[in-house]
Amino acid sequence: MHKGSCLCGKVTFEVDCDLPPPSACHCRQCRKHSGHFEASTDVPRDAVTVHGEAYVTWYATNKARRGFCSVCGSSLFWDPLDREKHKWTAIAMGAFDTPTGTALERHIFVSDKGDYYEIADGLPRNEQ
Repeated sequence: MHKGSCLCGKVTFEVDCDLPPPSACHCRQCRKHSGHFEASTDVPRDAVTVHGEAYVTWYATNKARRGFCSVCGSSLFWDPLDREKHKWTAIAMGAFDTPTGTALERHIFVSDKGDYYEIADGLPRNEQ
């Protein structure tokens, strides 16, 4: 069981499965939403229990909806808009409270990355 929360603790969650290796997304939307690049792991939606859902606000973009705490603003979730087709949700790695037992697998949308940092960890990169 992996546990996590937002900064203020109004939203907490548990994930009842092993965490797949996360990806780091450097797209413009993830950078704007998180303040840098965003690292998240995709888990089956039915393995996630959220407490304090009333404090989760969703912002929809063209392909996904992004969940954040309405009190402290912590970025927490990323859901594909086609929830019937995609039965998973992405959870921000920084929101986990416990050791995750996983490690970053790759970088995506590196063609959109900010000009103020370099990616130097040697992990695979996808331009888009």
